[in-house]
Amino acid sequence: MTPPAPVSFREAMRVWAYIGINSLGGPAGQIAVMHREVVDRRRWISDGRFVHALNYCLLLPGPEAQQLATYLGWLMHGVRGGVAAGALFILPGFIVMLALSAVYAVFGSVTWVSGLLFGLQAAVVALVLQAMVRIARRTLHGAALIFIALAAFLSLSVFSLPFPLVITGAAIAGWQIGRIRPAWLEKAGEGPMLDSEADVLLADDMAVSPAAARSARVAATAALILWLIPVVLLVAVLGTSNLYSQQALLFSKTAVITFGGAYAVLTYIAQQAVQNYHWLSMGDMATGLGLAETTPGPLLLVLEFVGFVAAYEHPGSLPPLVAGLCGATLTVWVTFLPCFFFIFIGAPYVERLRNNRALRHALAGLGASVVGVIANLAVTFAVATAFADVHVHSWGPVSVELPVLTSVKYTSLAISVVALVLVFRLRQTTLRILAVCAALGLVAALLGWA
Repeated sequence: MTPPAPVSFREAMRVWAYIGINSLGGPAGQIAVMHREVVDRRRWISDGRFVHALNYCLLLPGPEAQQLATYLGWLMHGVRGGVAAGALFILPGFIVMLALSAVYAVFGSVTWVSGLLFGLQAAVVALVLQAMVRIARRTLHGAALIFIALAAFLSLSVFSLPFPLVITGAAIAGWQIGRIRPAWLEKAGEGPMLDSEADVLLADDMAVSPAAARSARVAATAALILWLIPVVLLVAVLGTSNLYSQQALLFSKTAVITFGGAYAVLTYIAQQAVQNYHWLSMGDMATGLGLAETTPGPLLLVLEFVGFVAAYEHPGSLPPLVAGLCGATLTVWVTFLPCFFFIFIGAPYVERLRNNRALRHALAGLGASVVGVIANLAVTFAVATAFADVHVHSWGPVSVELPVLTSVKYTSLAISVVALVLVFRLRQTTLRILAVCAALGLVAALLGWA
């Protein structure tokens, strides 16, 4: 077979827009869509090049699917290709989530709307558990990694340690275990990268030119400046007590610690947005995740919902909807600009990471901790969904939130059970699960059971 003809920028943009609109089902589904379009159907990228690019994106904080689109776009058409592919992956979901956030903020108390959202909240418990099981199967291939996952769970749920400290400790633990007992972290049957394929446009062994490397570094610098300018200006002009300054700082920090995707970072966001700043409730967080599951684009767009609701509820001198728009836009800006920075600054050197064992071991420890982080999130959502009241019990450094057993929310619990059956027994798609649970929530609300 002969390699396909060079792809025009316009044609590539049509494909990236198609992927952005159809990027449903979480990172696994999004990456599958990308692989089908650029590897299987169009043969733009070899399977080996695709896998290597994905492995690089997994090393980075942020949504790996969006970063993979940015990286592949950069390989195809340089910086403009990376910017366009990454932006088109975000834009459809940004618009849809903005509309859904406004509907929730304005009409969330209307019976039929609140019923739909009530069902979505109950479904989120099953979806988070599904994500935890999927990641555990992929990452926990040994007793050492299971121990790291358990330690991460206990660190968050029992000792209330900060999220950045937990994932940093896990990475260090993986690195040290790899030095002493590397066999404990090596996956059985792990093989080399696939051989290059001659019938694709960009083979996996094609080198990056010096000019492309220079332009990527320039783009990385531009992304860094564009990311930091609004943060610095907001803090300098409005001070750190202002809502928008707090959002800029919090979500900028989130952008550099979001290893493991949206499910993992939600634990940290819940600690800050719910418990520290009191911008919204845990129920709001569950609703936001449920809405993010129904929209195209990265699940990390749940942060857009948080930014909108926080600003809508604390508008200051602005009209609430305008404040919400500002909060959502600011949140997306400081969350995703770093993703472009990470890709452009590292892509020219990605080949050097191919055989770096120390980095691979650190990543294995970090990946194991993500399972514990998501398990903590699942417990938090499950308790908030099934019980109306929770009491905190503390003994020295130990602090545990236990539900009041007499405060069971039977309707919510029943919908969560239905969602669990749909996920683990019937293996239904995410959209079908959300549709069924939203319908059950609507019925419950109309009957006065919600």
